[in-house]
Amino acid sequence: MQIVKMIGSGVRFHRRKAGLTQAELARMAGVGKASVFDVEKAKETVQLDTLLKIFSVLNMELAIQSPLMAQFLESKDAHDGK
Repeated sequence: MQIVKMIGSGVRFHRRKAGLTQAELARMAGVGKASVFDVEKAKETVQLDTLLKIFSVLNMELAIQSPLMAQFLESKDAHDGK
């Protein structure tokens, strides 16, 4: 499944399980209702900060995985935010 579609489906699933309408989720996240609609419809132009606000309300998190992630986390760059 394409990642954008999976994110949209996941947000919709979590929103419904929380008993929230799109408008309620938008208000709680401090974003417009259209933003929630766009995420759920897998629109690819949703901004990361908007997505993270929605994730926060739904107790979801974004994870970055890579074969090099452990090495990165131990590196100076990870600690310096570079």
